[in-house]
Amino acid sequence: MHLTTTPVRPRLGERVTATLTRDPRTAPHATRNDAVLAAVLATLAAVLAAFTDTLRHPDALGWTLLLAAHVPLVWRRRRPLLVLAAVVVLVIPYHALDNNHGAPVPASLVALYTVTVTQRPARSILVGAAGLAVSLTVMLTFGDHKQASDLVRIYGWVLAVLFIGIDVRYYRQYVASLVERAERAERTREEEARRRVAEERLRIARDLHDLLAHTITLIGVQTSVAAHVLAADPERLDRETIAKALNDIADTCRTARGELRTTLEVLREQGAAAGETRGPLPGLDGVPDLVEAARLAGARVTQTVRTGETTPPAVGAAAYRIVQEALTNAVRHAGAEPEVRVEVYEEQGALRLAVTDDGAGGTGAGGSSDGGGFGLVGMRERARSVGGTLDAGPRDGGGFEVTAVLPLRGALEGAG
Repeated sequence: MHLTTTPVRPRLGERVTATLTRDPRTAPHATRNDAVLAAVLATLAAVLAAFTDTLRHPDALGWTLLLAAHVPLVWRRRRPLLVLAAVVVLVIPYHALDNNHGAPVPASLVALYTVTVTQRPARSILVGAAGLAVSLTVMLTFGDHKQASDLVRIYGWVLAVLFIGIDVRYYRQYVASLVERAERAERTREEEARRRVAEERLRIARDLHDLLAHTITLIGVQTSVAAHVLAADPERLDRETIAKALNDIADTCRTARGELRTTLEVLREQGAAAGETRGPLPGLDGVPDLVEAARLAGARVTQTVRTGETTPPAVGAAAYRIVQEALTNAVRHAGAEPEVRVEVYEEQGALRLAVTDDGAGGTGAGGSSDGGGFGLVGMRERARSVGGTLDAGPRDGGGFEVTAVLPLRGALEGAG
């Protein structure tokens, strides 16, 4: 069974509005419609010339000039000024021969209207004034004063057409500006949507990097511990140490799986509500877990965390990720059993943190945990996301140091 839908034709009022607001030069089937209009106006002119003012019936030359004056209207949208000039050139001798003066008026007004709606107002007024001057000159030269007065009376309609055409032109410009403004707003919304998508992709990339780099590093260290115990003295296995290392690996995998599930849930969400279903952000309360995980990996970590209860979630999440990345890099690059110090405290309206190590292995807390240079870049992006700054580099006494300053006031105002 096939369903067919009949297109709904626009109502008369809608068609009239569309005609008024559309530039006549861009209308569809313009030449065909103008040819029909020219034929209708020529018929009307013939009726007026034949049945009104019987004392002034056109002769053969008059009929030729009258009908020829309607031919240029077929191209009125393409060359409005030339069409008006051609009509005037044919109409002036028609009037000079003292033919019916009302017959060519509709064609002349249509040609003039086309000029006023397509040209600048100053040019339209200049054209109308020039036409009046030329017509009066011809009438006063070849005709009598009564014909000139009739022509002036007819030019009242000319002035009306001038003002109507100029008004329609301004109205079309106003509608075009509204359409352009709406299109610009739509483009702005699309650009904003693309920007939000790019920001969300960058955020997810940072989350995956921090999660996977930290987890894989810890699993690698714990696996190395178990392998070392197995290879050191196969005949005297330290089963308790091996079991503890394997349990630590299992705990790390479970934690990573939970965080990864949360990240994937964000990716699966569609629409603007995706950001609302993320779940709680990691915060400063998770720093002790990071320290404990680093200790299980062999690092000797000391921590000092002094924060208030007004830390914005975004700032806490940024600090958590920076500490996580710095500890991961220290465990991986600072050598065996590095000594690491973690300090997090509030001072002068900002959350300040520092992660330093003794750098026995070289790179230390600022090294790239993935071999591609994204570790330090990710930490800087975390700090900038909340309006903060981050510095990282070797220490004078050896080792590496990562420090960050994350403002609290700006984050609180943004949250408000």
